[in-house]
Amino acid sequence: MRSKDKIAYFYDGDVGSVYFGPNHPMKPHRLCMTHHLVLSYDLHKKMEIYRPHKAYPSELAQFHSEDYVEFLHRIRPDTQNSFRTELARFNLGEDCPVFENLFEFCQIYTGGTIDAARRLNNQLCDVAINWAGGLHHAKKCEASGFCYINDLVLGILELLKHHARVLYIDIDVHHGDGVEEAFYFTDRVMTVSFHKFGDLFFPGTGDVKEIGEREGKFYAINVPLKDGIDDTSFTRLFKTIISKVIEIYQPSAIVLQCGADSLAGDRLGCFNLSIDGHAECVKFVKKFNLPLLVTGGGGYTKENVARCWTVETGVLLDTELPNKIPQNEYLEYFAPDYSLKIPSRLIENFNSKSYLSTIKVQVMENLRHIQHAPSVQMQEVGTLLSIFSKSSVQYKSLLVWFHPTFISPTLTKMSRTQMNECISIHKTRKSRGMMSTTTETMTTITRLDHEAHSDGIQ
Repeated sequence: MRSKDKIAYFYDGDVGSVYFGPNHPMKPHRLCMTHHLVLSYDLHKKMEIYRPHKAYPSELAQFHSEDYVEFLHRIRPDTQNSFRTELARFNLGEDCPVFENLFEFCQIYTGGTIDAARRLNNQLCDVAINWAGGLHHAKKCEASGFCYINDLVLGILELLKHHARVLYIDIDVHHGDGVEEAFYFTDRVMTVSFHKFGDLFFPGTGDVKEIGEREGKFYAINVPLKDGIDDTSFTRLFKTIISKVIEIYQPSAIVLQCGADSLAGDRLGCFNLSIDGHAECVKFVKKFNLPLLVTGGGGYTKENVARCWTVETGVLLDTELPNKIPQNEYLEYFAPDYSLKIPSRLIENFNSKSYLSTIKVQVMENLRHIQHAPSVQMQEVGTLLSIFSKSSVQYKSLLVWFHPTFISPTLTKMSRTQMNECISIHKTRKSRGMMSTTTETMTTITRLDHEAHSDGIQ
């Protein structure tokens, strides 16, 4: 065990100044609140603080299509009406609006995750934190679920230059679909997502039966949960599954997405986790003493997001924080009790013991198909990473409508059977799209694989 972890923390104040628009649930201001709370507890004195570089378009294009990146670079609120076809094509609109400094926002939060991965690769830190990152829904050619650039995929690609196997863990209330899709055909990355599934909850994916394909078969793990799951049920299942995953897969680096919308009382969430329960997952992952990249993600009750990520910064620093929040610029947001911790609520947990047991058995059965890590080989060019091609606007739009905040009036009139048919059709088209790897992606994979081998991965 390491005597004392070296922590790198990435933050740029500009990332919290953007505004998605009135009534939009995503509030980047939560990042300023988090940072000032971290400062008020003097946690910055125990870490190395870095301002991330703004990711270059060429870096973003390591995963995203060049035309999509270029469009994000030039679109502006005052010009968007002239680009209606492109807006629909790239899925910008209600969920993913065009706002001032959109591209710079993407550059900053993505630059933080890429920089974090690079410091881990160069063994300059043991844990790297970027609370601004974790935007796990963005796809290769389109925005999705408030996410424009998938910083997590780009961070993982960076880690793959030095690590043969990377484990991605996601505790956001929403399925980590964008990351799973990116690595669906490879055993170089295992994705594990704990999320709400069913009842047309966004993004409509993440069934336990979705396990990966081809070389990636059984390397996508989904833990679908129901409303109201509490600390005891969640952490028990989390620890059991993650322990087995690490035992079998033996990753050499971990990426942990800590979406705070799984907390009790979140505006868009439906789980019942306390901050202590959420942080227990972070503490558990840290105990494996592997290079660890930690990001934020969802979270729409911003004072609770700030509380959660501050507590988890303390967890990563092995520092217990007093419950009374110190004086800071945003103290009034934490009224009336000014307490750091929030409890879970007295709501019904629809996750019965038998249901959780069934999910656990299914996940464990899938893991049994995976050979132990020494047999997990580096893949040849072309199997490292496969990317979804863009789904048609027609079916993509249907899934966007499923988001609980933006339910289409037309969709609410559809029967459950009709909705299920829409999902089924979309999944069929998506599966077909996964079979296609673009020329630019192949170029990226070739370069990445060569860099990985030149750095001594065997």
